Amino acid sequence: MKEREPSHTAFAAATHRAIHQVVEHGKIFSDPLALAILGMTADDIEHDVESQVSRRGIRLFIAARSRYAENAINDGVEQRGVEQVVVLGAGLDTFAYRNRFAGRIRVFEVDHPATQAWKRKRLAEAGIQVPNSLIYAPIDFENDSLLDGLTAAGFDPSRRTFFMWLGVVPYLTGNAIDLTLRTIADLSGGAELVFDYGIPRASLPPELLKLHEARAARVAAIGEPFLSYFEPAQLHEKLRTLGFCEIDDVLGRSVISSYFEQEAAGTHSTTDTDQPRSGGGHILFASTR
Repeated sequence: MKEREPSHTAFAAATHRAIHQVVEHGKIFSDPLALAILGMTADDIEHDVESQVSRRGIRLFIAARSRYAENAINDGVEQRGVEQVVVLGAGLDTFAYRNRFAGRIRVFEVDHPATQAWKRKRLAEAGIQVPNSLIYAPIDFENDSLLDGLTAAGFDPSRRTFFMWLGVVPYLTGNAIDLTLRTIADLSGGAELVFDYGIPRASLPPELLKLHEARAARVAAIGEPFLSYFEPAQLHEKLRTLGFCEIDDVLGRSVISSYFEQEAAGTHSTTDTDQPRSGGGHILFASTR
């Protein structure tokens, strides 16, 4: 992202979540604030442009990673004693404003100061109330200490914490990613983490490589290029070396398919057009104990 400007990719991700509410009726991930935070209505969605096949894969992946992460948060709070949630690179994510555990957990939103200021302006314009359980922590991942920034905002490292880190890792340098993972792994209270990542270009099949290259060109053109990719086995080894003992790594397209199947079982039958046709990203859960 450019200095003193909000993240363009954060806006794009929020737009995909909003479009999903209209085009797929929130079938994978229901977010009643997705349109409001953008200042959009269902009538603003241009189906013939925004629902084109070439963008549908990334839209469904963004919806799936949000649902996967929030399901993991629910389990963490109800089953494993999570008391704090940190949304890393929050962008226009709305979890904190829909949080059904507001009386039980504190939520910290971490983001670049420019993006965070832009989000707070959007919230005010949309009339979305900021809950007392939410704390903002403006941090630049590439230049600032995550733990120092969180501690200054009132974070308690001795309490079990869930970190939601969506749509961020591919845009960071390897050094920034390693520092963040090490900080999370070293927390005395225990930690859980969900993030998404992409595999190296050379590992993608031709049909996915073409889609990926087109998207990579788009984000590079707006000054937010993809910087980091991981081979799953090497990433898992890195996580275990840091102290993460439980790892669940799933293909985004598999998660999308499973959510469509769950919806079909509960409501109606799917058709071929319901199923995802693209997607090479991974969604990963890890915990320290």
